[in-house]
Amino acid sequence: MPDASVPDTPVIDNADRHRFELTELGAVAFADYRREPGRLIIPHVEAPMALRGGGTAGRLMAGVVAHARAEGAKIVPLCSYAAAWLKRRPEHEDVVA
Repeated sequence: MPDASVPDTPVIDNADRHRFELTELGAVAFADYRREPGRLIIPHVEAPMALRGGGTAGRLMAGVVAHARAEGAKIVPLCSYAAAWLKRRPEHEDVVA
């Protein structure tokens, strides 16, 4: 069941900063990216201390997966968090390079 205290906000593609962003409780979690043809390379995922432990980074990664699927891109998770998150979710193996 979703946490009612956390707003249902979308993960946005901040193309100017080359990162996906999720704003919750006034703070921004982000996943840096680099695009290559058909690939979305994720070198770094970060959540501010205030958002850690509440599932924000996981919701961010779910949004990254949604963006990758919409683009028809495969994710190359260089970040250890991104790689571990994807590995724990076999339902997303179709978007992992």
